[in-house]
Amino acid sequence: MNDSGYREQIKSAAVVGAGQMGHGIALVFARAGIEVRLIDVSEDVLDRATRLIEASLGVMSACGKLGQDETSAIIARIGTTTDLEDGARGVDFVVEAVPEVPEVKKELFSRLDALCPEDVIIASNTSGLDIFEFAEVERPQRLLIAHWFLPPHIIPLVEVVPGAETSPEAVSATVALLERLGKAPVAMKGFTRAFIVNKIQNMISLAVFELLGSGLVTPEDIDRAVKSSLGIRLPVVGVVQSLDFTGLDLVLDLMKSYGLTNRFIADKVEAGHLGAKTARGIYDYGERSEAEILAERDRRYLQMLDRLEEIGAFEPV
Repeated sequence: MNDSGYREQIKSAAVVGAGQMGHGIALVFARAGIEVRLIDVSEDVLDRATRLIEASLGVMSACGKLGQDETSAIIARIGTTTDLEDGARGVDFVVEAVPEVPEVKKELFSRLDALCPEDVIIASNTSGLDIFEFAEVERPQRLLIAHWFLPPHIIPLVEVVPGAETSPEAVSATVALLERLGKAPVAMKGFTRAFIVNKIQNMISLAVFELLGSGLVTPEDIDRAVKSSLGIRLPVVGVVQSLDFTGLDLVLDLMKSYGLTNRFIADKVEAGHLGAKTARGIYDYGERSEAEILAERDRRYLQMLDRLEEIGAFEPV
């Protein structure tokens, strides 16, 4: 145990829930050399999880991400059980990945809180439930959210979300562990429903629903349009930095046309920080000229476009 009060050398973990997310999370731990106990109430679910883990490892191996010797070792590190007490006993870190049903999670948190020593962090994979409102645990300082993305053994991001009583040390210890696992954690300062990505994705979904109901465009046209525009740009400039390339003065005018205000953007514009054209906006571009900034952006766009075309990304999977 380190000065934070939480275990520094994570050698074993328990993943409770072997469904769509749980088995992939277990694979990530095992790939990093950590012994994993995959727990579920159903033997059938555990059997399916084992098959899916083996299939995922096969794909990773075929893509050159793993050697055959690594595949065997990873599988050997994953044990399965239907006994929560036996599975959670003695582990260094716990991930909850059961269905998004508050009553089920509430009971599980209470049991885990009683089973696990106080230096073991309990991380929920909820995609938006405010577990801090209904969890009844004696040690809330070690309860947090670590939200993974499907498929968890491929997508780098994990959103780390603390509750009001979660200790900063538990957050930093979780972030350090996720980085050791090869993930790209982003730690929020507190809870908001849907966190970061799902909050943005939900707005996209609402627009898609509207378009699908309008009869003005086909589903295939929507995907083709997004892949051929945002699909090239967002991996390079994201959703926030892209505003710098639009120009924050134009962004502010567009917001006003929709009857919206945003103090963060307005302050930037008032300070003359308009984005790439002034070498400072939401991001600071240093001493580079506008031409230099745009040239670097365009170079990355061209590389992204070439790669997407190479792998056939513009066609349906």
